[in-house]
Amino acid sequence: MKDKDKKQQVKDKSRVSNFAEVLTSKREVLDMLNLVNSETSRLDSRFLEPACGDGNFLIEVLNFKLKVLEENYSKNQYEFEKYSIQVFTSIYGIDILEDNIISARERLFNQFLELYEKKFKSFTNLKFLECIKYILELNLVHADALTLKKTKNDKFIIFSEWSMINDKMKRRDFEFKNLIDYAPFEKGTLFSDSGDEVIIPSPIKEYPLTHFLDIIPKNGNKKQL
Repeated sequence: MKDKDKKQQVKDKSRVSNFAEVLTSKREVLDMLNLVNSETSRLDSRFLEPACGDGNFLIEVLNFKLKVLEENYSKNQYEFEKYSIQVFTSIYGIDILEDNIISARERLFNQFLELYEKKFKSFTNLKFLECIKYILELNLVHADALTLKKTKNDKFIIFSEWSMINDKMKRRDFEFKNLIDYAPFEKGTLFSDSGDEVIIPSPIKEYPLTHFLDIIPKNGNKKQL
């Protein structure tokens, strides 16, 4: 079923008082995204929502990207799948409530699945769909964006940087706390406008270049560190 605009911005008063949870309306989300339409039209532009709720902001980012995907790659299933992987590797979210993260993953997957089955229902690639679920599991995390730690195990949030090189993906894992300390001042430079050196964080783990349909570890361990 196509994702509907959620008009209810408060699920429960206790969630507001305990977690300051107020969901963003679709109109507000679209107003924000229209300010950066040059980015929403790029399949590889990265978006992070540090308090993503059940995905109201991320679902609209996905919708913008799916429109570009459909317009450019619908005639070739292989290309459509390849660039769909790129779309999902560009979307990140954090939320302190586990039910929100579960719902956000489901909403994004189901929104995409509706389009995918409309285009290629007779040739559904189950391995490809598992890759989409795997990316959502890694990129949308149950954590506290203030402490920068996972909620269940108190470990620091780890995000994967995904880069597409031809038909392959390069994955590098970073601790989020290190990433937010790094903000390049000018694209292509390692120095601030005052001449100070910029510290570029090192990944905590790098993975070999892998075909985009083989990104799930062969040991079957789908959990993020």
